[in-house]
Amino acid sequence: MPSAQIQQAQAASDKIASGFVFALLGAVGFSAKAIIVKLAYRHGADAVTLLMYRMLFALPLFVLMAWWAGRGRPRLTGRERLGVLALGVTGYYLASLLDFEGLRYISAGLERLILYLNPTLVMLLGRIVYGRGIRWGQLLGMAISYCGVVLVFGLETHVQGAHVAWGTLLVLLSALSYAVYLVHSDALVRQLGALRLVGLASTVACLCCLLHFALTRPLAAAVVATPVLWLSLLNATLCTAAPILLMMMAIERIGASAAAQIGMVGPLSTIFMGVWLLDEPFTPWMAAGTALVVGGIYVCTRAARRAAGATGAARR
Repeated sequence: MPSAQIQQAQAASDKIASGFVFALLGAVGFSAKAIIVKLAYRHGADAVTLLMYRMLFALPLFVLMAWWAGRGRPRLTGRERLGVLALGVTGYYLASLLDFEGLRYISAGLERLILYLNPTLVMLLGRIVYGRGIRWGQLLGMAISYCGVVLVFGLETHVQGAHVAWGTLLVLLSALSYAVYLVHSDALVRQLGALRLVGLASTVACLCCLLHFALTRPLAAAVVATPVLWLSLLNATLCTAAPILLMMMAIERIGASAAAQIGMVGPLSTIFMGVWLLDEPFTPWMAAGTALVVGGIYVCTRAARRAAGATGAARR
């Protein structure tokens, strides 16, 4: 084989390998968010204050992201600005607020499993809003994954008490809020690009969180323990901005499908870190519930890809 072809093959292999690494690091970074929030709660901080500091530290990163992705691009129209505003409120501000509140009542592992149901909520909303069909394979996957969450929920309710139901509802509403963002973001992603939209919508969410804190908390509430500030900085960088960029780079190298498959390590890494850092229990029931959720989402997304492939083939 000529040396030029060997170099090209090596470059392609390195690109794929780096894509897998980026996707893995991005998934772990996203999953560590719940661990950091639970650790910060141990220092007496509340959800609104934690969210304020997370968004305060992340705001410059998102502004830079939006500026970088928007260089040389046309200015936003009035309609696009309204769209960005709506998506920022629902997809990041409201979803984050509900998630942080829910983490006060449930384990990090259960929170991650609920959020992992997001693809099923997107499918249900697509059916309700746009009349998109749902195949039997997708329904089977959804049923399997929801059984897994119910199993872990039942175990946690038995151990922790009835407040787990309230926390579960809050996190489920968080997942639903983010699903609304995903369902309605298609058009803006095509117009603005994924990175620019994420930067702009996240900037809106950051401003909403800062305003929420200013309207609902006295200024003295911003005085928190030093570990809370460091944990919030980690949350803003390693668990918010960095994973977004890592997943974008991963998708560029290996495609969205492969990146999503690697993202399945998210619940597993959250459970592992919860056991390691938070002393959360890991039981056979938790393992079984996690396996059902991850397996069900795999079945569901695979059926969705097959349906999309069949539709594309029929159109050709």
